[in-house]
Amino acid sequence: MHKSTLKPLTNSIVLRSSGLTLSAFALVCLAVPNASASDQETFTTIDVPGASDTLGQGINDRGDMVGQYLSNGVSHGFLLSGGSFTTIDFPGATSGFARGINRHGDIVGVYVIDGVTHGYLLSGGEYSSIDVPGASFTGPRDINRRGDIVGRYDSGGMTHGFLLSNGNFSTIDFPGATFTFCGGINRSGDIVGRYTSQGVNQGFLLDDDGNFSTIDVPGASFTSAISINRRGNVGGFYILAGVNHGFLLERR
Repeated sequence: MHKSTLKPLTNSIVLRSSGLTLSAFALVCLAVPNASASDQETFTTIDVPGASDTLGQGINDRGDMVGQYLSNGVSHGFLLSGGSFTTIDFPGATSGFARGINRHGDIVGVYVIDGVTHGYLLSGGEYSSIDVPGASFTGPRDINRRGDIVGRYDSGGMTHGFLLSNGNFSTIDFPGATFTFCGGINRSGDIVGRYTSQGVNQGFLLDDDGNFSTIDVPGASFTSAISINRRGNVGGFYILAGVNHGFLLERR
């Protein structure tokens, strides 16, 4: 069932900058030692059958995974649950993909109709559009167990982060930034993402009290925080000397 667009933009978060820079990483890069498979994690390749390209985007506590695949040049979303793939296509869309899934199985993603990108929520088998009022692009990225959704939207030539909670949108802009993207939200409501200020790209943490902290891998030219778990550990990637690396920031 195609439900109507969610409630309009009614408020903006008033944000405070804590002045704290999280540059002292407990763990910046994981080096994989030479060891037998018995005492190491196991990697499993995930390919949607018949697809030319498969990209995982999100996973929940139960191990259900969502993402994107290409077939005949068209992008589709997918759900991998219990070993079975399910295609996720917003009704009437020409393309789309899934980005995040919570423990209840609610899925968020994006779809394209008439050249315009919209967000969606798939919950209980029903699709709902997610469009920030006045935006030319709305892209949900993650959803937590409470149903709070974060992502980014474009309006007036600027990119902003957003939080959709209890049907209300809130704009999230890192103080002084020209670009803000929200990538992940945990069960407590802590949000991580990336911002651009004076041409420099850094990650950020926004705690549930409204305080911002910069996340900056030492020496990196680019840092982006993408996900945060219930313990407050943050995952993402950074660029150093032109090479992309993943990172894990453990908060103790």
